[in-house]
Amino acid sequence: MFPIGDSPNPRGIAWVTLALIVLNVGVFVMLLPQMSTPADVNDPRYAEYIEVISKEARLSDADVAALKGRISQYDLTVFEHGSRPAQWTWLTMLTSMFLHGGWMHLFGNMLFLWIYGNNPEHRLGRLKYLAVYLATGFAASFGDILLRPSSNIPGVGASGAISGVLGLYFIWFPRNKVRLLILMPPVVRRVDVGARLVLGFYIIAQNILPAILTYGQGGGGGVAHGAHIGGFIAGVVVALIANLVGRRPSGEERAREKEGLTAADAVHRAEALASEGRIRDAVGVYERALALDPARDVEAAARLGIARLAAGPLHQPTVAYQHVVAAINTYPSDTMAREAQEILDQIRAQVGTLPHRFI
Repeated sequence: MFPIGDSPNPRGIAWVTLALIVLNVGVFVMLLPQMSTPADVNDPRYAEYIEVISKEARLSDADVAALKGRISQYDLTVFEHGSRPAQWTWLTMLTSMFLHGGWMHLFGNMLFLWIYGNNPEHRLGRLKYLAVYLATGFAASFGDILLRPSSNIPGVGASGAISGVLGLYFIWFPRNKVRLLILMPPVVRRVDVGARLVLGFYIIAQNILPAILTYGQGGGGGVAHGAHIGGFIAGVVVALIANLVGRRPSGEERAREKEGLTAADAVHRAEALASEGRIRDAVGVYERALALDPARDVEAAARLGIARLAAGPLHQPTVAYQHVVAAINTYPSDTMAREAQEILDQIRAQVGTLPHRFI
């Protein structure tokens, strides 16, 4: 069972996500010849590599002899540029994000980045998205350090930074659907599952529980659970902080709140701003209505207002979809259902197919 896509998605190309995929693949292909090149026994890294691996893996003399016959030049490159918890540096934390252990390791990471990267990139913008990607990659390395602080076995791969992207996705796109391909020969089936369910399974069942069960045993079978957990938590924290900053009231709204501004007042104010063409200001005031803990019908009205503007003047169909679905779930009245359907029709015209459950 593995993911093959998600919906809905923003229009256009996620250029930073695509560039990161190209860079990761390019580095792997460039270093590919090293994988079939035996390591030079005179390389100063060779003896250190043997010592570290034999000690931490508790290899017998026979195993060490067999290991010497399998070491490639790429193993020494990974040993030098991977992130070693006991001897970490900022540089190796960075370089480790672009090294992979093999084709399947690379394919799995790039598949996840391709599926989950475009929505957060669209939400953050290209430069901020790149900064967050790298920052959560560093956070992932620190997560790895926490779980195996004395280890000199290097950790490599983009999965820590990608876990940060998954943390962003978990907070910002909870109602998106992830398409899973289930292979149970002779049955091959595709199912759509809620994003939070899929990502919750990833972080809890595939990382937190294995990390607990293998803690103190030198790792989790070659999987850097600490890096995955650290990156995911960092992504969640960034998303939550961004939500708080995005809802920070303007000076005018703080003044009105002191005067007894209610959520319903904020909705009416937002509608007036939208009619004046002040779209960004209108969205900010709608978000204030949500922050004021309104009644269910007012919350739904605020979310539909944001959705209407995002589907139209803001040209952000993914944001519109998230809010219209939340509005339907908040207060599914007949009037709201009709307005929601109109907004969904606008979104469908922009992005194509949407999950059938909400149409």
